Amino acid sequence: MNLAPKYQDQRSAFWQRHLEAALDYDRYLASSDPARAAKWAAMAGKIPPLNEGQRRRLSGHGRRLQVLVYSGVWCGDCVRQGPMLQSIAAAGGPEINLRLIDRDASPELAEELRIAGGLRVPVVVFLSEDCFELGRFGDRLLTVYRAKARREFGPACDSGITPPPEDELAAEQEEWVAIFERMLLMLRLSPLLRERHGD
Repeated sequence: MNLAPKYQDQRSAFWQRHLEAALDYDRYLASSDPARAAKWAAMAGKIPPLNEGQRRRLSGHGRRLQVLVYSGVWCGDCVRQGPMLQSIAAAGGPEINLRLIDRDASPELAEELRIAGGLRVPVVVFLSEDCFELGRFGDRLLTVYRAKARREFGPACDSGITPPPEDELAAEQEEWVAIFERMLLMLRLSPLLRERHGD
């Protein structure tokens, strides 16, 4: 007879520990190098505002989505994506708990989140209210890789100094909105959570 719970995630304690060690967006930037944090603030002013349809897709799901962002304040991709993720989380209201943790904060987390063998940032891990993993995405979305492939040949690192064109920012933001919406719908339709919340 199998006595294991029907719903479980053996890594939930690991994710809970790192979520608790992470900081909210404002505290993360306040604890960072001011010159680097200023780049995030400057980029936030260039991120297109979410439209009404996007806002509707991000709210009213009746579930708590935990979002752990593995980040580096110095990273050009983080400079762009950090403010974008904050804007999306804010549109979702209190249902979305966005937390950021520095790449160097935990060697154990660094090993867990390697991409193609490397320590890349950002990586976004989506978790349920029980800290069960829903999905993870990083270090760049398809929109960004397509634009990068059109512009570059060979290795390069975006410094975050020059923002991408507005249409590229809007396309990347829409891709993130769709990912957040997917995670929220996964939670809303989860049999475990529907039973728990009686809906």
